[in-house]
Formats: sequence, structure tokens, C-alpha cells
Amino acid sequence: MLVWLPASLLAGLFQAWRTALQHRLRGELTVNGAGLVRYAYGAPVAVVLVAVYFAMLGLAFPALDAEYLGWCAAAGLAQILGTNLLILAFSYRNFVVGTAFAKTETVQAAVFAWLVLGERLTGLVVAGIVAGVAGVLVLALGGRKLSPREIMASLVQPAALCGLGTGALFSLTGVMVKRATLHLTMPDPVAEALVTLLVVLLLQTAMLGTYVAIREPATWRRVAETWRVSGQVGLLAALGSACWFTGFATAPVALVRVVGQVEVLFTLGFSRLMLREPTKSHEVLGLLLVTAGVVLALLGALG
Repeated sequence: MLVWLPASLLAGLFQAWRTALQHRLRGELTVNGAGLVRYAYGAPVAVVLVAVYFAMLGLAFPALDAEYLGWCAAAGLAQILGTNLLILAFSYRNFVVGTAFAKTETVQAAVFAWLVLGERLTGLVVAGIVAGVAGVLVLALGGRKLSPREIMASLVQPAALCGLGTGALFSLTGVMVKRATLHLTMPDPVAEALVTLLVVLLLQTAMLGTYVAIREPATWRRVAETWRVSGQVGLLAALGSACWFTGFATAPVALVRVVGQVEVLFTLGFSRLMLREPTKSHEVLGLLLVTAGVVLALLGALG
């Protein structure tokens, strides 16, 4: 099913849009609060998506067993921890390196998907992943040049470890979402993806919401008070995740991730529209590499 292609592209758009919108909440919510709005306000959106899609196709909601719920809970927890680990990387002096290492997510997704799901990729798709990762690394480093020796030395630094951990957790999230989706035996993979989205968001709301209620009770009040912006963030987060999950259900995880890297194109576009900043030379190089990566991946997948 070629549904994975528009799903991957839309996932990148919604994620970039949500990130740009979430900047409005900076300073108003804690790290956990920023994550909570995505899940708490996203879950009702997922309910609507499932209800509408199932009504259109006349589908019945499937039975969910313990193994399926376990995969969903693991995927949801991995995403929560990955988000917090990325934010932790920002607290270190050399946070740029940590952010760059987090961008190895697509490579790690290819490895984990091969180990857990047995997914194999064509040479062109692998080349696309390499080009795409190189592009996001150029963008993440902001034009800063690092020698191979500096890169190796930074591997043991806390920021780099946080970045690598972030990439691993995010890539595992995609793999475990696909593993959960494959556990369902529905005739429609999009329906399976939407069910998994709903279950994951509900579990994330329960897990993070309980933690916040115990450790940061005032955060729940702020989440409610910022409902206008938080609701929009939750809507975009749910739509983005619906597209990611649909992509994972219908194509190799790493292929979906590399095509979804068009997110950086949308992100830079949003920043240019909002901040009116000129495009820098390293951004041009990074964008060209990301674009080349997407094109190579598509040629490998569709050729």
C-alpha cells in the first residue's frame, strides 16, 4: 500500500507545525507538562479518528490482549523517556553535540527494525538514510565543524550519551508501535494503526498524568488553563502520530522515518515565515542532503 508515502510526508508537516506552535507554551509549562498536553489533548482526537474511520468502513473494535497492551505501553513509555532525555541534553554545555547524535534515530531505527522485525532495505534506501542523516546532522550542528577525533571524544560526554539514548528510544518507539500493530488481525492496516494510536495515547496520558499528579500537581492546572494553545498542540500531535503509525503499519520503519525527515524542511519554512531570518549556507547544504535522502529512499522503495 502506497498510503505510507503521503502518511510520512504529512507526519513531517504536522510534527513541524506542532513544534512551531508549542513554542508558545515555552515558559508556561514544565517539561512533563509540555509532553502531557500532547497526550491528554491528543487522546480525544484519536477517539474521534477511530470512531469516524470505523463507522465509514463498518468495522468493529478489536479485542486487545495483554501482549498487545504490553507493546503499546512500552512504546508509549519509550517516547516519554526519549522526549525527556532530549530536553536533558539541552542542559549540558555542549548540547549541540547531543542534539546532533539524537538525529541518528533513522539509522538506529533501521538496525532495531532489522533485529526485531526482520525488515531489510534496498541499497538506495540505505543510501537515502545516510544522506538524510548527514543532512539533519549538518542542520543540528548549525555550521559547526567537528573533526572525526572530536566526534569520537564526544561519544563519552553526557550530552552525546543523552542524544544517542534519545535516538534509540525514539527508534524503538516506532519499532514497538509496528510490533503492536502487527499483533492485531484486522483487514485494514490503517484501522490497526488508529487503534494503536488511541491505546498508546491513553496509556501515555495515564502514565505521565499520574506522575505529574503526584510530583507536579500544579502542572495539571496549567495544562487546563492553556487549553487554547495546548488543544491545538494536542490536535497536531495526534494527527502527526496517526500519520506516523499509518506509515509504520504499511512500510519499513526506517523508510518512513527517512521520508518523514521532510519535517526539517517544514520547520525551517515555519521559522522563516515567523522570524523572517535569512537562510544560511549550512542550512542550504543540510536541506539539499535531506532532499537527496528522501529522493533516494523513494527511488529505492518505488523502483
